[in-house]
Amino acid sequence: MEKGLISVDRWAEGSQAYFLTHLHADHTQGLTSTWAKAPIFCSHLTAKLLPFKFPNFKLSLLHVLDLGSWHTLSLISPSTGAKIAVQVMAIDAHHCPGAIMFLFRGEFGYLLNTGDFRWEKNSQRAKLGREMLLNALKDHVLDVLYLDNTYCNPSYEFPSREVAAQQVVDIITSHPDHDIIIGINTLGKEDLLLHISNALNTKIWVWPERLQTMHLLGFHDIFTTKTSLTRVRAVPRYSFSIETLEGLNAMRPTIGIIPSGLPWVVKPVEGDEMHFDFLLTSCYHRSKMSSGDRNQNDKINGHFGSVKRFHKYIYSVQYSDHSCYLEIEEFIKLVQPTKIEGIVSSSSCYVNPLYYFGRFCGTNQPSQRLRHQHQKKEGEDEVVPVHTNSKSVRGCYTEVEKKRKRVVGRLGVHVSRVSVLRRAQRGVKLVENECSD
Repeated sequence: MEKGLISVDRWAEGSQAYFLTHLHADHTQGLTSTWAKAPIFCSHLTAKLLPFKFPNFKLSLLHVLDLGSWHTLSLISPSTGAKIAVQVMAIDAHHCPGAIMFLFRGEFGYLLNTGDFRWEKNSQRAKLGREMLLNALKDHVLDVLYLDNTYCNPSYEFPSREVAAQQVVDIITSHPDHDIIIGINTLGKEDLLLHISNALNTKIWVWPERLQTMHLLGFHDIFTTKTSLTRVRAVPRYSFSIETLEGLNAMRPTIGIIPSGLPWVVKPVEGDEMHFDFLLTSCYHRSKMSSGDRNQNDKINGHFGSVKRFHKYIYSVQYSDHSCYLEIEEFIKLVQPTKIEGIVSSSSCYVNPLYYFGRFCGTNQPSQRLRHQHQKKEGEDEVVPVHTNSKSVRGCYTEVEKKRKRVVGRLGVHVSRVSVLRRAQRGVKLVENECSD
């Protein structure tokens, strides 16, 4: 696609149309209440939440996209001045409220930007998303896939959100005399909190700004700002620390729970060797978790690696709103893109998706070369990928998916007469995003 036409989750000058996948901070850097550059396309729910995040935003600049329908944009080629028709379809990303993928098509071919997403194997929403995407592609090649590669590493293996949510409930019920503190962000993990509320028949405390968001999402009776009504509190992630929990335990028994796909370890904060907080790290080597480590890493419910106790007051549960490694692999096998690029490229958890998945893509995907380069770096104090006893996820294909798989050529690329002529016309780089959970 020609430069200067569209931008996805990137808010610099120079594009004619902008697309917002969802409202997490790492996807809105550069977007402000005074935005006036060009129209922004997003989901219904994102359009509803955006004015709360950006007060006084000019709402006439928001254009809502319905899921599963093609929308046509008339743009101008920066190089020739000719009119260009670009079509876009929004597809449910099942990441956080309002999160969507964008599928683009035009003379440049078919491009898919997943934004942040999680399509679990047995999720009904994911099933509908897969069918919607495959029906839109039909027998066309997906020329470029811009992929949420947050957990693009075999070391990231975690359960479904449904299973992880029950693990959180089990932790809470095993501490009947404790207050419970759960660290969350300003958007996301609503399904987890609803599961806790329903399972325990209790309200959940949230801070005032979060309560407004819950009301905008339609949850009016489950959440409260009155601490006297519940022992379960969802607090801002930035306020969650060992120091805070130690202070709370000086008053009454309290445990903290961090729901995240990312591993958490205890490390001293720079500049204060006596103060400890939780820091994210990608240097988590699951194979080192031997039986001798169980005092620090309790295993609950037999789910290895799913629940860890890193401190006497703190549990980490692998509840993730991003696809794990095996789910990413299944997704790439499903769409079989000609070219693939990760949208996360400047964080501690970054792995170039070609390293593991280049073999599922079209020609000129240097997976073996990248693997060789990575192996060389392993001897240079780089983080070594963790090799687990992961089992391959069996395909959960619908009839539409099976039909699409049958039109694959010998090189693993869907045959399309039109796409052969456009394979030299690709590109649209995305902003570098930080890892979230």
